Amino acid sequence: MIVPRPHHPRSHPDRFSECQRAVEDYVLELLGDAVEAGWNKDEILAAMIEVADNNALAMHQNVLVSVETELRKLMKKNRN
Repeated sequence: MIVPRPHHPRSHPDRFSECQRAVEDYVLELLGDAVEAGWNKDEILAAMIEVADNNALAMHQNVLVSVETELRKLMKKNRN
């Protein structure tokens, strides 16, 4: 499968629902594959949510680390 490209800019109000439609088939396929492997739907969905949350937290943590690094650089420049 190929994920369709977005048709709207990030600021467009329909962008989020467009993204949901773009990934929905993959999510349903993953859910079906996991059920076939023997997992229960409730634990699969909980695992998917946890993985998504962890990725979101890691993304925010990376941004925080990047900001902290830039602040340290600026502070070092200001001391010199």
